[in-house]
Amino acid sequence: MKTIHTLLSASLLVGLPAVSGGALAQEAAEAAVEVHKGDVAWIMTATLLVLMMALPGLALFYGGLVRAKNMLSVLMQVMTVFSLNALLFAVYGYSLAFTEGTPFIGSLDKVFLSGVTIDSLADTFTDNVKLPEFAFIAFQATFAGITGALVVGAFAERMKFSAVLIFSVIWFTFCYLPICHMVWGPGGYLLEDGALDFAGGTVVHINAGIAGLVGAYMVGKRIGFGRESMAPHSLTLTMVGASLLWVGWFGFNAGSNLEATSGAALAFINTLFATAAAVLAWSLAEALLKGKPSMLGAASGAVAGLVAITPACGSVGPMGAIVIGTLSGFICLWGVNGLKHMLGADDALDVFGVHGVGGIVGAILTGVFAAPALGGTGGEDFAMGAQVWIQTWSVIVTIVWSAVVAFIAYKIADILVGLRVPEEEEREGLDITAHGESAYRS
Repeated sequence: MKTIHTLLSASLLVGLPAVSGGALAQEAAEAAVEVHKGDVAWIMTATLLVLMMALPGLALFYGGLVRAKNMLSVLMQVMTVFSLNALLFAVYGYSLAFTEGTPFIGSLDKVFLSGVTIDSLADTFTDNVKLPEFAFIAFQATFAGITGALVVGAFAERMKFSAVLIFSVIWFTFCYLPICHMVWGPGGYLLEDGALDFAGGTVVHINAGIAGLVGAYMVGKRIGFGRESMAPHSLTLTMVGASLLWVGWFGFNAGSNLEATSGAALAFINTLFATAAAVLAWSLAEALLKGKPSMLGAASGAVAGLVAITPACGSVGPMGAIVIGTLSGFICLWGVNGLKHMLGADDALDVFGVHGVGGIVGAILTGVFAAPALGGTGGEDFAMGAQVWIQTWSVIVTIVWSAVVAFIAYKIADILVGLRVPEEEEREGLDITAHGESAYRS
């Protein structure tokens, strides 16, 4: 994702011959700017695809994984957190993430979208090719929305709805926005360091995975965890949700190219192949380890592949994408089984095991497969070892920042309203006790 600026800069005049009269020079600069209808149509389509990822994709994927008595509570949390973050992004998030400020956060120059008009333009990857700034803001708002929504899977079935919202506001403000600025914003610390994150491996997936893991520890295990059956109530809905995520992810990844060009095509094909490889890898590993491949495993493998290819999709070749997808299928299966047991946390819907672990795998392997010798888009001076370290450092920064802010955010929510619902409400189910309705008629 390229750093975005409103097109009001005199830098557009660089390289133009000297002419008499500022007006003539300004007209020449404006004439050099191009807004392609195809790019505008693509970014708006991509925005709709990312919206579909969250609603209904993520909501159904998560909803099918919980018990029937908590189905609507998960749908409600995904929808409201997405909506909350999208609005906060418009009010102050866009300004703090995508304006010039410090290496760690932007400014308040565009709070309430101040100065953004129908004529405002934002950069793409090509000099003098621009997008309407409103289109870019909408696109990025969906990223902010789905990142917050991802976190809720970790503490599903036992956290107070009011606490979810309080946590989401604090974490969005002090974690999502700084990480977003550091990775994608003008002058961002990790961007300037050379970190490659095409569509959100650190910003979205590692960020959300760590926040979810911290939440799983702080909210505590579900009543009966390890003793009672907590099997998914509808793997059919989970498969439908995973499929919608896969379709929508083309907007997430290919849309991050910001132009309808060959760069978008590269991200598109990588998203297809990496995910297919992860589905097969997870299923194969399950068949070898458990004797049978499962539908839950195939759906989880799809999401793992999508997560892992996200940071790499614009920087690696298709064969590299297949390797990344394959490795993510194997490693994330371990993440939701072996690693999960080692950590001892009740991460209900495996937010860390899939998004956290998959994001780490993808972010680090981007530094490997971006090498030109392996089909990547790195330049002639690309140094694999150096890039892998840069990628690893970006992962470390994201893990530490997200963990610290998440801990504080959960603590504040706990002090204000308490994190967890009472035991009797948890046993009855959050659909009835928190929202007064039920997903299914008995």
